[in-house]
Amino acid sequence: MITTSREIEERAVERVADLMCVAARTAPKAKGVDNLVTMIVKAREKDQLAETMRRLAKEHGTTSFVRDADNVDKAALIVLLGQIVQPLGCNPCGFCGFSNCAECAANHSLCAISVADLGIAAGSAVNAAALHHVDNRIMYTIGKAALEMNLFDDNIQLAYGIPLSISGKNPFFDR
Repeated sequence: MITTSREIEERAVERVADLMCVAARTAPKAKGVDNLVTMIVKAREKDQLAETMRRLAKEHGTTSFVRDADNVDKAALIVLLGQIVQPLGCNPCGFCGFSNCAECAANHSLCAISVADLGIAAGSAVNAAALHHVDNRIMYTIGKAALEMNLFDDNIQLAYGIPLSISGKNPFFDR
């Protein structure tokens, strides 16, 4: 039996995406509260993400969404990380700009500690990809499109997307 490089790379990128989700899950969380949601998007849904990004570019007049949609087209799949952002009761804090968590919640603000948790999870995920030499890049534009498409439940307020590619040249580098 012969396994071609294309088949090997397709299997590998899916395994690495799984490992990225595991790395994000096990990343440190403030107060041990895990409000992270992970998913892997490929095929038709990945194409829909790119279409949504292009629509957002037209609506908001921004070229970064088009550039990143082109990157999504080149990616084998997308790892999505979403966060339920809620005040965690870290007192004293005030990093959100309010005096306490009750004030943060009353003003429908985002808990800075919870937002940071998503960043730490994303860093852990891309580290897993890097350890396996899979090209990747964290993109808020993909997260915004995923939220627009309601890929997450209503509790998710913040998301990032990480496209993955195994190719001779990183398509996410010289953008």
